[in-house]
Amino acid sequence: MKQHLKIDFHTHIISEEFLDLAEKYGDDRWATLEKTCDCGANIMIKGKKFREITSQAWDAERRMKDMDEEGIDIQVLSPIPVTFSYWADPEKGLEMARFQNDFIASTTQEYPERFIGLATVPLQEVDLAIQEMDRAVNELGLKGIQIGSNVNGLNLDDESLERFFHAADERNVPLFVHPWETLGRERMPRHNFMYMVGMPSETALAAGSIIMSGLLDKYPNLKLCFAHGGGSLPYLLPRMDKGWKVWPHIRKTEKPPSHYARMLYFDSLVYDEHNLQFMIDSFGADQVIAGSDYPFLLREAPSGAIVDRVPSLSEEEKEKIHGLNAQKFLNLNDEQYAKTARKELVRNEKR
Repeated sequence: MKQHLKIDFHTHIISEEFLDLAEKYGDDRWATLEKTCDCGANIMIKGKKFREITSQAWDAERRMKDMDEEGIDIQVLSPIPVTFSYWADPEKGLEMARFQNDFIASTTQEYPERFIGLATVPLQEVDLAIQEMDRAVNELGLKGIQIGSNVNGLNLDDESLERFFHAADERNVPLFVHPWETLGRERMPRHNFMYMVGMPSETALAAGSIIMSGLLDKYPNLKLCFAHGGGSLPYLLPRMDKGWKVWPHIRKTEKPPSHYARMLYFDSLVYDEHNLQFMIDSFGADQVIAGSDYPFLLREAPSGAIVDRVPSLSEEEKEKIHGLNAQKFLNLNDEQYAKTARKELVRNEKR
């Protein structure tokens, strides 16, 4: 089988020396990191365990060992969504964002051939978010921004957020949309439904809000990638098209929703080759990017494993999904990246 450059677009990282704003500001709503051993920790919120994580979440050397074992050449690093902290005072939210962006940038600078970084911004205050976007991209060298699927209950089509999307479009900064503070979370405490049902539903709502808003008519070059295969969006598109057709009074777009869905990007994290085939039929192979959700329990290992199990995909299409689509989305066309790509392809040939 032909070896492709493999980029895992969807991974999360946190500093082992994570900023403790709960203690600094006397507010236990801030996420904090409580080490349990050298091999792991708990993310704590309001004095309760929110999530267990392993040292894979912060240890770059361990990450690279996993990458080598799984045939992954490059990881794209982004913050853990619970740390978005959009609920916070904007200046304090900026403090959290700057800490995380500095940490991610330091990791990518130490290992530039293995890691690419995405920033976070305090979207509760658009001016500060744009300011931090500029710092993260222009000063730190991060390649895009990860944002949440809503901002304190406001969908992404809220008019208060449009200046942020305008700025991202103007600067050609790609945005990775990840679910957080999920729709209906008060009904999902059992069965871990927040992760299995809430997040896919939340992602579909976020993508649907963008699609129906007219934003992509105004900013057709805006780059947006949605996590977890767009959640339930691929299966809802025919219903959205029907609604757009029968309710003309709700229309804010020139064309039906399915047209705009094909302008978006989606990661490949749907676990099943039939689901991935349906995504490709819905959006096109050029819009799908391999991503695993490393290092969490629901991750795919290795990233993009199902891509090679879809019989209809050509080698060229597999190469796009494994790496070239991520390269295009993240504007990785500079000479340094080309050198990195060649080195990783040589690494692949030796495996």
